[in-house]
Amino acid sequence: MTAPLVDLSVHHAPRGVSDRVAFGFTKVLRFCADTFFAKRYGHRAVVLETVAAVPGMVGATINHLTCLRRMCDDKGWIKTLMDEAENERMHLMTFIEVAKPTLFERFVIVAVQWVFYLAFFALYLVSAKTAHRVVGYFEEEAVISYTHYLAELDEGRSPNLPAPAIALKYWDLPATATLRDVVLVVRADEAHHRDVNHGFANELGGLPVGEVAPCPPHRELQPTWKTAA
Repeated sequence: MTAPLVDLSVHHAPRGVSDRVAFGFTKVLRFCADTFFAKRYGHRAVVLETVAAVPGMVGATINHLTCLRRMCDDKGWIKTLMDEAENERMHLMTFIEVAKPTLFERFVIVAVQWVFYLAFFALYLVSAKTAHRVVGYFEEEAVISYTHYLAELDEGRSPNLPAPAIALKYWDLPATATLRDVVLVVRADEAHHRDVNHGFANELGGLPVGEVAPCPPHRELQPTWKTAA
């Protein structure tokens, strides 16, 4: 299987107060995740993917209601954001098979999800640009985390288990795929969400969208390892 192509150097340099708030918030959450999980990347993925699936659903809901009120076209944003939420949920379902969450982690998931959902919903109403920039920075950090996870697998500090059946089916991976292959396709998904959300934030802020323009709605669900081959 050909590894998905991911540009690890992508970073949106903060411009203005909105971007700095988004970047600072992301770094605070990154510090909390590093402190709580250390190098338990499987458990980190289980908790963080429950949070990562929230923004797409919130953005899709608010854009859907906005388009209904204004009777206007959504330019493909709603489908793209719904696909993002579904994709992140499948990340969660996959890593649950890899790292069984403890009872305490399940409690953390419930608590964090409710707090984050309400906070992100409010942020999106106040500033959709900042909300999408937050997600863009979240995904930058996700790409870094999964890159570290790959290093753990490659250096033998974490076992390279067979890929869960749900991952084989969702990403159409070969039967011989391993956890390393799963992490590769998940990282590619996160890089894609990174670029899309930075593109949305740029568009809302009147900045050049460049290489991170919103993709066609159907592309989100394609197996990333195939499209990059």
